[in-house]
Amino acid sequence: MNQFKALQPHDEYNRKLEANVHPADYTNPEPTGKYNLVVIGAGTAGLVTAAGAAGLGAKVALVERAFMGGDCLNVGCVPSKAILSAARAAAAVGNADAFGVQVPGEVSLNFGRVMERMRKLRSNISVHDSVKRFSDLGIDVFLGQARFLDSQTVEVGDAKLKFTKAVICTGARASAPPIPDLDQVEFLTNETLFSLTELPKRLGVIGAGPIGCEMAQAFSRFGAEVSLVESMHGILPREDQDGANIVREQMLRDNVNLLCCGKELTLSKGENGGVRLTMESHGKGYDITVDKLLVSVGRSPNVEGLDLDEIGVEYSTKGVRINDFFQTTNSRIYAAGDICSPYQFTHAADFMARAVIRNTLFRGRARHSSLVVPWCTYTSPELAHVGLTPSEAEKRGIAIETFTQPMASVDRAILEGETEGFVRVHVKKGKDEIVGATIVAPNAGDMISEISLAMTQKIGLGSIANVIHPYPTQGEAVRKVGDLYNRTKLTPFVKSLFNKWLTWQR
Repeated sequence: MNQFKALQPHDEYNRKLEANVHPADYTNPEPTGKYNLVVIGAGTAGLVTAAGAAGLGAKVALVERAFMGGDCLNVGCVPSKAILSAARAAAAVGNADAFGVQVPGEVSLNFGRVMERMRKLRSNISVHDSVKRFSDLGIDVFLGQARFLDSQTVEVGDAKLKFTKAVICTGARASAPPIPDLDQVEFLTNETLFSLTELPKRLGVIGAGPIGCEMAQAFSRFGAEVSLVESMHGILPREDQDGANIVREQMLRDNVNLLCCGKELTLSKGENGGVRLTMESHGKGYDITVDKLLVSVGRSPNVEGLDLDEIGVEYSTKGVRINDFFQTTNSRIYAAGDICSPYQFTHAADFMARAVIRNTLFRGRARHSSLVVPWCTYTSPELAHVGLTPSEAEKRGIAIETFTQPMASVDRAILEGETEGFVRVHVKKGKDEIVGATIVAPNAGDMISEISLAMTQKIGLGSIANVIHPYPTQGEAVRKVGDLYNRTKLTPFVKSLFNKWLTWQR
């Protein structure tokens, strides 16, 4: 089964991609003896597990039914960020006059070249996830559908792979949400969006999560008329709402038509092959026809065809059930990545895989609950988060204090004209122990790593203030939050002691 059969057009770049990650002329190897690990799924979690285990001397088989590299390379992080970089370039040209830069003549966007650039870059990156590279690492790579025959055997085609331990890394895919008549119209998901070669004049987007917001803003910057529909109030409901509102205001300036609290949404076929959306938003009725519709809500775990019931591995619509040590309900079978994690991010899958290597090969006790997982939505500005939100802290009975540094008071942000945003850090009340943070800034995804490092290594917020940061940088805002915390230690009593000491010194 080729999960990504919609990768089009079949140009030189997509042919190169396919030659790397699912070569048509590839012949599966003959199994030779028992494997320490059989890894099912060659997305991020599977690739990291297989490469890491083989590098430590394990005998490893890696099975992939579609394309090596999984969602991230083929229909996720890589193509989307290539498109976002083009959208930022378009926005920079449009805003050049604010910096005194005059752009002569009419500026136009060649969407075909934007997508061609994306396909070219994706194909170049694909060599890192290629069948050849992993075969050269000493891994037996099998292309085809895997299914468990028993707790020691996986079948791929005619081959039977015996194993000591197996790891399920089959990930998740876009799924259709329960919208009336969605099955009666043509729509795009992340698996088909990146095959577009022409810019739709009118684009509808359902779902204001990260993918929906990123693509709505990007396509609007390209010149499409974009309508973003969300059933809840506002956008990015999982995020700090002050931060989400900053992103929302920028999206409005980018001419995205936001239809939040969209109720009674119905779909039907529109004129000229389009899609008609009717709904109510904030008491007003809307009747919109779009040329293309992107559905960016809903994910389903890839469990089909594995015969998990035969080996006692429990699963649900949310994925495979694991314990804190990444072990499924069958003690010989582990799982990592989107198939079992609430954090469906490439970097989370990477570090889950590293833990699984320790636990499967060396009887390690690495815990899922010990992972500190940051994430970022790559809109402009970016919105990044790590750790607990205030509501999550309250549910856990953790009293917190919050310190916020506006980017409007950071010199580099002022000079760059990027003053809308902040660095916000939550600490345990009365301590400088960081429990969570949100950053809204052009490079928030880079900046959040300093907070993640501090949380992982138990470095307090006050200690961050003692680290010299280059001036002027956006990252200086993180140090300034540390200063805000340290100022709370200058209580009236301490200040009175200082005054007495300094008076005595004179």
